[in-house]
Amino acid sequence: MMKLPAKKMVAKKKQAAKTAPAKKQAAKKAPMSPQALAAEMLRVLTSKLGPNELIMPSDVNALLASLTGPSAHDRLSDAEADAKVRAQDLAFEAMEATSEAQARKLSKRALRLDPDCVDAIVTLTDLDANATQDAIAGFKRAVEAGERSLGAAFIAEHKGQFWLLLETRPLMRALEVLAETSKSVGLYLDAIAVYERMLELNPNDNQSARYPLLALYLTVGDLKGAGSLLRRYKDDAMAVFAWGRVLERLLAGDKVAAGAALRKARTANPFVEQYMTGQMPLPDEEPEGYSPGSEEEAALCLIELSRAWDKHREAVLWLFDQLEVERVRKAPTKLTLLKTPVKGKSIH
Repeated sequence: MMKLPAKKMVAKKKQAAKTAPAKKQAAKKAPMSPQALAAEMLRVLTSKLGPNELIMPSDVNALLASLTGPSAHDRLSDAEADAKVRAQDLAFEAMEATSEAQARKLSKRALRLDPDCVDAIVTLTDLDANATQDAIAGFKRAVEAGERSLGAAFIAEHKGQFWLLLETRPLMRALEVLAETSKSVGLYLDAIAVYERMLELNPNDNQSARYPLLALYLTVGDLKGAGSLLRRYKDDAMAVFAWGRVLERLLAGDKVAAGAALRKARTANPFVEQYMTGQMPLPDEEPEGYSPGSEEEAALCLIELSRAWDKHREAVLWLFDQLEVERVRKAPTKLTLLKTPVKGKSIH
């Protein structure tokens, strides 16, 4: 066999290296038999969905998109991609572990395979953070790891479709826990920025980020943000948005529109008003589920919105005025209610 000159051999190797990823990607996109597709969908389902995630109908489309569409792993070697998959499996095992020691051990094994394994970083942060400040720092590291793992180009190309691509979910989970933790310690502006990022990446809002975001906008008095969010999801019929609209109109000084919003909010869920005005006692425990218009939804609505209404007491007093004017139901006097704390709740 004739040997190529050294220079030509090097050039040929370089050309082969350039074309190899394209061939590899083409192979990944090859049609699959129905049986192979079903098996692969099951594998992806178990490897990408978190252990506590409910399987929704939209996840079928997410699985198909993850199997047939582009992946952040396309730029990796087979060994690197395989290490990430195995690390994610270990991270899920850690999330389901029955002891802290086992969860820590599995998370560390995952990070040895993939230092940017987001769920493993989150689990270790939950286990090892001694203070909220440490937890926030750890969750920020998890977000940064998720962004590195996906890559700037992938994020830019698929922004708006996150959560519908399963490999984006660890990053979205990390963003959610970072936002919730920031909110819990009063870092409202930081939490707002994270929730806004979540909606930027996933405007379909499978994680329901818009509800705490609306509550935070109202708490800090960001009427521009609240109004924009209400318009963006104008067809949302949940109690949080219905009663959030009432408060937004009150803070904007439009009492006529607030009255119209109040009538709609009562239709959406009348129990919210009855809880807020002391006509019904709040439940001792947070409901595990709800149906639209139910008492359980009302309780969850107040968990989100109580901080905002409590911050703007004049709005609560206005609500009492509407009860007196419209004689909706007999309620305690404003003075009595304001002097009577409700255990464990911030609305009086």
